[in-house]
Parts: sequence; structure tokens; C-alpha cells
Amino acid sequence: MEDFKRHGARYRARRRAVDILFEAEARDIDPVAIVEDRETLSQNPLNQIAPVAPYTRTIVEGVALQLDDIDDAIEKFLSSDWELDRIPAVDRQILRVGIWEILFNAEVDAPITISNAAELATQYSGAKAAPYIHAVLDGVIQSQSENAPMSQTHAEEPADGQEGEEA
Repeated sequence: MEDFKRHGARYRARRRAVDILFEAEARDIDPVAIVEDRETLSQNPLNQIAPVAPYTRTIVEGVALQLDDIDDAIEKFLSSDWELDRIPAVDRQILRVGIWEILFNAEVDAPITISNAAELATQYSGAKAAPYIHAVLDGVIQSQSENAPMSQTHAEEPADGQEGEEA
């Protein structure tokens, strides 16, 4: 059994967010409703439900709000052999949390996001999931760079420098 005490509060918040997002998808319910339910249950000590960390709530709300953009980013950087709905559900949630942090949370450095996502993937899915999760997240990070070939600014410019003409 892993010693989760060695991880910081943000890592534990990410792990719980993955759990909540996974449960929400499996039960086909709103993940924010699960967070609210857990917060209510945690107020009664007899329930033995841990309170939801503020960062967990932030992640879950952010992923729920930006889900379409996040899923588009996942699909863009998945191998051509894979589709979003065909990857394991837990891997999908890890990717969603990681991409939300990369695209919508400037407080977290990208290498930390990748490292934590790879570790979560290894814990939940095994060693084979970590490399492709790392690759997808790295692709998203690289696309955000001004000099990246797939960045928004470069995607809008014609490749040969001539506007409006096709090669």
C-alpha cells in the first residue's frame, strides 16, 4: 500500500478529484453534486467521510465547466489509434485533471502536473498508462508554447507565408 502521507495537499486533492470525476462518469451524475454531497456528509463525524479540500473542489468545478475544451485537447493529442471514449475511464479522469491544470490553472507548473499525473496513472492503471498520459499532457504543454508548430498563433498563419493561397 502506498504511503499517501508523503504527498502534499495538492497531490491528494488531485487524487480525490480523479476519484470524484471517475465516480461521476460511472454514475452519470454531475461531479459538482458529488462534491457537495461529500461536504454535507463530512459534517457528521459518524459518516467518517473526509472533508473535501478546497483545491479538490476547484479542480472538479473547473473540469466540469471546461469539459468540452479539455476533451478536445485530449483527442487532439491522443495517438491516432485511440479515441477518448476507448481509453480507460480512470486514465480519462487523470488526463482531464492534468489538462485542466495546464490550460486553466497558472498556479501549477506543468512539470509538477505531468509528474503527478504519471504517478496517479501508475497507481491506478499500472505502468503502461503513465507514458501515454505523459505524452498527451506534454503535447498540450508544447502546443501552448509560442514557438510550437501546433500553437494557436502558428496554426492561424499560412505555412508558406502567402495569405489565402493554397499550395
